[in-house]
Amino acid sequence: MVTWIVVAVVVFALVVLALAVRPVVARLPRLRRAALALQRRQAEAEALQAGALALQERAEALQGQVTVAERRLALIKAKRGH
Repeated sequence: MVTWIVVAVVVFALVVLALAVRPVVARLPRLRRAALALQRRQAEAEALQAGALALQERAEALQGQVTVAERRLALIKAKRGH
């Protein structure tokens, strides 16, 4: 008699566990798609970040050229007497 009660409790627990796991397993494909979309967005963000870094380096180089040009212009103006 005790054996049947133990078996019934174990079977009932397994049924409850299966019912609890079922919704999670049903969501796995959507979660996978969401994870893949996030990975794609991360790759796009990294590419944009690399482009922004290159653009910043180019801007800094141009700023250096502007500084040199301003110094030359100041020397030219000084030589002319303005």
